[in-house]
Amino acid sequence: MRFPSPVSLQWLATFLNAALVGNTNGMATGINEIHKVEAGDLVFVDHPKYYDKCIQSAASFIIINKAVPVPEGKALLVVDEPFEAYQKITAHFRPFEKATQNISPSAVIGSGTYIAPNAFIGHHVQIGTNCIVQPNVTILDHCIIGNNVVIQAGTVIGSDAFYYNTKKNREVWYKKMNSCGRVLIEDDVEIGAGCTIDRGVSHDTVIGRGTKMDNMIHIGHDTVLGKNCLIAAQVGIAGAVEIGNGVVLWGQVGVSKTLTIGDNAVVLAQSGVPGSLDGGKIYFGSPTEEASYKRRELVWIKRIPEIWEKVKNLK
Repeated sequence: MRFPSPVSLQWLATFLNAALVGNTNGMATGINEIHKVEAGDLVFVDHPKYYDKCIQSAASFIIINKAVPVPEGKALLVVDEPFEAYQKITAHFRPFEKATQNISPSAVIGSGTYIAPNAFIGHHVQIGTNCIVQPNVTILDHCIIGNNVVIQAGTVIGSDAFYYNTKKNREVWYKKMNSCGRVLIEDDVEIGAGCTIDRGVSHDTVIGRGTKMDNMIHIGHDTVLGKNCLIAAQVGIAGAVEIGNGVVLWGQVGVSKTLTIGDNAVVLAQSGVPGSLDGGKIYFGSPTEEASYKRRELVWIKRIPEIWEKVKNLK
Protein backbone atom coordinates (compact mmCIF):
# COMPACT_ATOMS: atom_id res chain seq x y z
CA MET A 1 0.00 0.00 0.00
CA ARG A 2 1.32 3.41 -0.97
CA PHE A 3 0.91 6.20 1.55
CA PRO A 4 -0.79 9.34 0.20
CA SER A 5 2.57 11.08 0.65
CA PRO A 6 5.90 10.03 2.25
CA VAL A 7 5.73 9.68 6.03
CA SER A 8 8.65 10.52 8.30
CA LEU A 9 10.03 7.78 10.52
CA GLN A 10 10.03 10.16 13.44
CA TRP A 11 6.26 10.60 13.08
CA LEU A 12 5.84 6.83 12.79
CA ALA A 13 7.98 6.26 15.89
CA THR A 14 5.77 8.63 17.88
CA PHE A 15 2.58 7.14 16.42
CA LEU A 16 3.67 3.60 17.35
CA ASN A 17 5.54 4.50 20.55
CA ALA A 18 8.56 2.80 18.96
CA ALA A 19 12.30 3.13 19.49
CA LEU A 20 13.92 4.35 16.27
CA VAL A 21 17.28 2.82 15.31
CA GLY A 22 19.37 3.60 12.22
CA ASN A 23 18.28 6.14 9.60
CA THR A 24 16.25 8.38 11.88
CA ASN A 25 15.59 10.90 9.10
CA GLY A 26 14.10 8.41 6.64
CA MET A 27 10.76 8.79 4.86
CA ALA A 28 8.52 5.76 4.30
CA THR A 29 6.52 5.67 1.06
CA GLY A 30 4.36 2.65 1.87
CA ILE A 31 3.88 -0.56 3.84
CA ASN A 32 4.03 -4.10 2.46
CA GLU A 33 4.35 -7.67 3.62
CA ILE A 34 7.56 -9.50 2.85
CA HIS A 35 6.54 -11.09 -0.49
CA LYS A 36 5.97 -7.70 -2.14
CA VAL A 37 8.29 -5.18 -0.47
CA GLU A 38 9.93 -2.39 -2.47
CA ALA A 39 12.49 0.30 -1.65
CA GLY A 40 10.94 2.89 0.65
CA ASP A 41 8.55 0.36 2.22
CA LEU A 42 7.91 -0.58 5.79
CA VAL A 43 7.71 -4.28 6.61
CA PHE A 44 7.10 -6.00 9.95
CA VAL A 45 8.75 -9.06 11.48
CA ASP A 46 8.07 -10.66 14.86
CA HIS A 47 10.05 -13.93 14.78
CA PRO A 48 13.87 -14.29 14.89
CA LYS A 49 13.68 -16.88 12.08
CA TYR A 50 12.72 -14.11 9.66
CA TYR A 51 14.78 -11.19 10.99
CA ASP A 52 17.55 -11.50 8.41
CA LYS A 53 15.16 -12.06 5.51
CA CYS A 54 13.31 -8.84 6.30
CA ILE A 55 16.42 -6.78 7.04
CA GLN A 56 18.11 -7.91 3.82
CA SER A 57 14.95 -7.48 1.71
CA ALA A 58 14.19 -4.48 -0.50
CA ALA A 59 12.32 -2.87 2.41
CA SER A 60 13.99 0.27 3.74
CA PHE A 61 12.39 0.20 7.19
CA ILE A 62 11.56 -2.70 9.50
CA ILE A 63 9.09 -2.88 12.37
CA ILE A 64 10.66 -5.43 14.72
CA ASN A 65 10.49 -6.57 18.35
CA LYS A 66 14.25 -6.53 19.04
CA ALA A 67 17.06 -4.14 18.15
CA VAL A 68 19.53 -5.89 15.82
CA PRO A 69 22.29 -4.63 13.48
CA VAL A 70 20.80 -2.82 10.51
CA PRO A 71 22.41 -1.93 7.14
CA GLU A 72 23.35 1.67 6.51
CA GLY A 73 20.46 3.75 5.22
CA LYS A 74 17.82 1.45 6.72
CA ALA A 75 16.02 1.86 10.03
CA LEU A 76 14.29 -0.21 12.70
CA LEU A 77 11.13 0.70 14.55
CA VAL A 78 11.37 -1.42 17.71
CA VAL A 79 8.06 -2.27 19.41
CA ASP A 80 6.78 -5.09 21.61
CA GLU A 81 4.17 -6.27 19.07
CA PRO A 82 5.14 -5.64 15.42
CA PHE A 83 1.93 -7.20 14.10
CA GLU A 84 -0.21 -4.82 16.13
CA ALA A 85 1.92 -1.92 14.85
CA TYR A 86 1.25 -3.06 11.26
CA GLN A 87 -2.48 -3.20 12.03
CA LYS A 88 -2.44 0.30 13.51
CA ILE A 89 -0.68 1.78 10.47
CA THR A 90 -2.95 0.12 7.91
CA ALA A 91 -6.08 1.09 9.84
CA HIS A 92 -4.87 4.69 9.96
CA PHE A 93 -4.01 5.05 6.28
CA ARG A 94 -6.71 2.76 4.84
CA PRO A 95 -9.61 2.99 7.32
CA PHE A 96 -12.85 1.09 6.87
CA GLU A 97 -15.54 3.22 5.24
CA LYS A 98 -19.19 2.24 5.54
CA ALA A 99 -21.24 2.14 2.36
CA THR A 100 -24.39 4.26 2.17
CA GLN A 101 -25.54 3.43 -1.36
CA ASN A 102 -24.99 0.84 -4.10
CA ILE A 103 -22.61 3.01 -6.10
CA SER A 104 -20.25 5.15 -4.04
CA PRO A 105 -20.09 8.86 -4.90
CA SER A 106 -16.29 8.52 -4.93
CA ALA A 107 -16.35 5.82 -7.65
CA VAL A 108 -15.22 6.92 -11.13
CA ILE A 109 -17.00 5.14 -14.00
CA GLY A 110 -15.99 5.62 -17.63
CA SER A 111 -18.22 6.45 -20.56
CA GLY A 112 -20.15 3.64 -22.20
CA THR A 113 -19.90 1.41 -19.14
CA TYR A 114 -23.08 -0.46 -18.11
CA ILE A 115 -23.72 -1.15 -14.42
CA ALA A 116 -26.64 -3.57 -13.98
CA PRO A 117 -29.23 -3.27 -11.18
CA ASN A 118 -28.11 -4.64 -7.80
CA ALA A 119 -24.42 -4.32 -8.58
CA PHE A 120 -22.33 -2.77 -5.79
CA ILE A 121 -19.46 -0.36 -6.49
CA GLY A 122 -17.41 0.64 -3.43
CA HIS A 123 -15.45 3.72 -2.40
CA HIS A 124 -12.63 5.00 -4.63
CA VAL A 125 -13.25 2.34 -7.30
CA GLN A 126 -12.21 3.19 -10.84
CA ILE A 127 -13.93 1.53 -13.82
CA GLY A 128 -12.86 2.25 -17.40
CA THR A 129 -14.85 2.73 -20.58
CA ASN A 130 -17.22 0.30 -22.33
CA CYS A 131 -17.34 -2.24 -19.49
CA ILE A 132 -20.27 -4.50 -18.61
CA VAL A 133 -20.92 -5.18 -14.92
CA GLN A 134 -23.78 -7.65 -14.52
CA PRO A 135 -26.31 -7.97 -11.62
CA ASN A 136 -25.09 -8.78 -8.11
CA VAL A 137 -21.45 -8.10 -8.92
CA THR A 138 -19.56 -6.59 -5.97
CA ILE A 139 -16.52 -4.41 -6.59
CA LEU A 140 -15.09 -3.36 -3.24
CA ASP A 141 -13.10 -0.27 -2.22
CA HIS A 142 -10.03 0.96 -4.13
CA CYS A 143 -10.22 -1.65 -6.92
CA ILE A 144 -9.33 -0.55 -10.45
CA ILE A 145 -11.00 -1.98 -13.56
CA GLY A 146 -9.67 -1.24 -17.05
CA ASN A 147 -11.50 -0.69 -20.35
CA ASN A 148 -13.70 -3.22 -22.19
CA VAL A 149 -13.95 -5.51 -19.16
CA VAL A 150 -16.90 -7.91 -18.75
CA ILE A 151 -17.83 -9.15 -15.25
CA GLN A 152 -20.61 -11.70 -15.06
CA ALA A 153 -23.28 -11.98 -12.35
CA GLY A 154 -22.42 -12.71 -8.75
CA THR A 155 -18.68 -12.15 -8.92
CA VAL A 156 -16.90 -10.49 -5.98
CA ILE A 157 -13.79 -8.40 -6.62
CA GLY A 158 -11.68 -7.07 -3.77
CA SER A 159 -12.75 -9.26 -0.86
CA ASP A 160 -10.30 -9.46 2.05
CA ALA A 161 -7.25 -11.69 1.85
CA PHE A 162 -7.32 -15.07 3.59
CA TYR A 163 -4.21 -14.16 5.55
CA TYR A 164 -3.58 -14.46 9.29
CA ASN A 165 -0.86 -13.78 11.82
CA THR A 166 -0.38 -17.05 13.72
CA LYS A 167 0.75 -17.38 17.32
CA LYS A 168 -0.11 -20.53 19.26
CA ASN A 169 0.90 -19.06 22.61
CA ARG A 170 -2.22 -16.87 22.74
CA GLU A 171 -5.90 -17.67 23.18
CA VAL A 172 -6.81 -16.72 19.61
CA TRP A 173 -4.21 -18.42 17.41
CA TYR A 174 -5.12 -16.74 14.10
CA LYS A 175 -5.46 -12.97 13.93
CA LYS A 176 -6.58 -11.51 10.63
CA MET A 177 -4.22 -9.07 8.94
CA ASN A 178 -5.87 -5.94 7.63
CA SER A 179 -6.16 -6.13 3.84
CA CYS A 180 -5.09 -2.76 2.48
CA GLY A 181 -4.13 -3.81 -1.05
CA ARG A 182 -6.17 -3.61 -4.23
CA VAL A 183 -7.33 -5.64 -7.23
CA LEU A 184 -6.18 -4.32 -10.62
CA ILE A 185 -7.97 -5.71 -13.67
CA GLU A 186 -6.42 -4.65 -16.95
CA ASP A 187 -8.15 -3.98 -20.30
CA ASP A 188 -10.13 -6.59 -22.28
CA VAL A 189 -10.50 -9.06 -19.40
CA GLU A 190 -13.62 -11.24 -19.10
CA ILE A 191 -14.59 -12.71 -15.73
CA GLY A 192 -17.31 -15.36 -15.41
CA ALA A 193 -20.13 -15.73 -12.91
CA GLY A 194 -19.55 -16.48 -9.23
CA CYS A 195 -15.81 -15.78 -9.20
CA THR A 196 -13.94 -14.36 -6.21
CA ILE A 197 -10.78 -12.28 -6.55
CA ASP A 198 -9.17 -11.29 -3.23
CA ARG A 199 -7.39 -7.98 -2.80
CA GLY A 200 -3.73 -7.96 -1.91
CA VAL A 201 -2.78 -7.98 1.75
CA SER A 202 -0.80 -4.79 1.25
CA HIS A 203 0.03 -4.82 -2.47
CA ASP A 204 -2.07 -5.64 -5.58
CA THR A 205 -3.76 -8.69 -7.04
CA VAL A 206 -3.49 -8.30 -10.83
CA ILE A 207 -5.40 -9.82 -13.76
CA GLY A 208 -3.45 -9.16 -16.98
CA ARG A 209 -4.82 -7.74 -20.19
CA GLY A 210 -6.88 -10.06 -22.38
CA THR A 211 -7.19 -12.84 -19.77
CA LYS A 212 -10.46 -14.81 -19.86
CA MET A 213 -11.89 -16.49 -16.78
CA ASP A 214 -14.73 -19.04 -16.63
CA ASN A 215 -17.25 -19.39 -13.76
CA MET A 216 -16.56 -20.23 -10.10
CA ILE A 217 -12.85 -19.37 -10.02
CA HIS A 218 -10.97 -18.17 -6.94
CA ILE A 219 -7.86 -15.96 -7.14
CA GLY A 220 -5.95 -15.47 -3.88
CA HIS A 221 -4.35 -12.32 -2.50
CA ASP A 222 -1.36 -10.71 -4.25
CA THR A 223 -1.50 -13.18 -7.14
CA VAL A 224 -0.46 -11.81 -10.53
CA LEU A 225 -2.07 -13.39 -13.60
CA GLY A 226 -0.28 -12.54 -16.83
CA LYS A 227 -1.75 -11.37 -20.12
CA ASN A 228 -3.95 -13.54 -22.35
CA CYS A 229 -4.36 -16.38 -19.87
CA LEU A 230 -7.29 -18.81 -20.09
CA ILE A 231 -8.67 -20.08 -16.77
CA ALA A 232 -11.45 -22.72 -16.79
CA ALA A 233 -14.19 -23.31 -14.22
CA GLN A 234 -13.48 -24.12 -10.57
CA VAL A 235 -9.78 -23.32 -10.66
CA GLY A 236 -8.39 -22.23 -7.29
CA ILE A 237 -5.19 -20.19 -7.08
CA ALA A 238 -3.64 -19.43 -3.69
CA GLY A 239 -1.91 -16.24 -2.58
CA ALA A 240 1.20 -14.54 -3.99
CA VAL A 241 1.38 -16.72 -7.12
CA GLU A 242 3.11 -15.37 -10.25
CA ILE A 243 1.54 -16.70 -13.46
CA GLY A 244 3.09 -15.78 -16.79
CA ASN A 245 1.50 -14.75 -20.07
CA GLY A 246 -0.56 -17.17 -22.16
CA VAL A 247 -0.97 -19.75 -19.38
CA VAL A 248 -3.95 -22.14 -19.60
CA LEU A 249 -5.40 -23.77 -16.47
CA TRP A 250 -8.19 -26.22 -17.24
CA GLY A 251 -11.08 -27.09 -14.91
CA GLN A 252 -10.55 -27.73 -11.21
CA VAL A 253 -6.81 -27.12 -11.23
CA GLY A 254 -5.50 -26.21 -7.77
CA VAL A 255 -2.41 -24.01 -7.45
CA SER A 256 -0.49 -23.71 -4.16
CA LYS A 257 0.87 -20.44 -2.76
CA THR A 258 3.99 -18.39 -3.56
CA LEU A 259 5.05 -20.25 -6.68
CA THR A 260 5.53 -19.31 -10.34
CA ILE A 261 4.14 -20.73 -13.58
CA GLY A 262 6.05 -19.80 -16.71
CA ASP A 263 4.70 -18.32 -19.94
CA ASN A 264 2.50 -20.52 -22.13
CA ALA A 265 2.35 -23.44 -19.71
CA VAL A 266 -0.80 -25.62 -19.89
CA VAL A 267 -2.11 -27.49 -16.84
CA LEU A 268 -4.73 -30.15 -17.61
CA ALA A 269 -7.96 -30.58 -15.66
CA GLN A 270 -8.02 -31.66 -12.00
CA SER A 271 -4.27 -31.30 -11.58
CA GLY A 272 -2.63 -30.09 -8.36
CA VAL A 273 0.31 -27.68 -8.63
CA PRO A 274 2.46 -27.77 -5.45
CA GLY A 275 5.59 -26.15 -6.90
CA SER A 276 6.78 -23.86 -9.68
CA LEU A 277 6.41 -24.93 -13.32
CA ASP A 278 8.51 -24.03 -16.34
CA GLY A 279 6.81 -22.34 -19.24
CA GLY A 280 6.00 -23.84 -22.62
CA LYS A 281 5.09 -27.33 -21.36
CA ILE A 282 1.90 -29.33 -20.74
CA TYR A 283 1.37 -30.67 -17.23
CA PHE A 284 -0.99 -33.18 -15.63
CA GLY A 285 -1.57 -34.96 -12.33
CA SER A 286 -1.31 -34.29 -8.62
CA PRO A 287 1.43 -33.45 -8.01
CA THR A 288 1.86 -32.15 -11.54
CA GLU A 289 4.39 -33.65 -13.91
CA GLU A 290 4.86 -33.25 -17.63
CA ALA A 291 1.76 -34.79 -19.21
CA SER A 292 3.66 -37.12 -21.56
CA TYR A 293 5.55 -38.67 -18.62
CA LYS A 294 2.40 -38.86 -16.49
CA ARG A 295 0.49 -40.69 -19.23
CA ARG A 296 3.25 -43.31 -19.53
CA GLU A 297 3.17 -43.71 -15.76
CA LEU A 298 -0.59 -44.35 -15.83
CA VAL A 299 -0.14 -46.99 -18.54
CA TRP A 300 2.32 -48.85 -16.33
CA ILE A 301 0.06 -48.55 -13.30
CA LYS A 302 -2.73 -50.25 -15.27
CA ARG A 303 -0.35 -53.09 -16.07
CA ILE A 304 0.48 -53.80 -12.41
CA PRO A 305 -2.13 -56.63 -12.05
CA GLU A 306 -0.80 -58.30 -15.22
CA ILE A 307 2.81 -58.01 -14.03
CA TRP A 308 1.85 -59.34 -10.60
CA GLU A 309 0.27 -62.43 -12.14
CA LYS A 310 3.43 -63.09 -14.14
CA VAL A 311 5.57 -62.74 -11.01
CA LYS A 312 3.35 -65.19 -9.09
CA ASN A 313 3.57 -67.73 -11.90
CA LEU A 314 7.38 -67.62 -11.79
CA LYS A 315 7.44 -68.82 -8.19
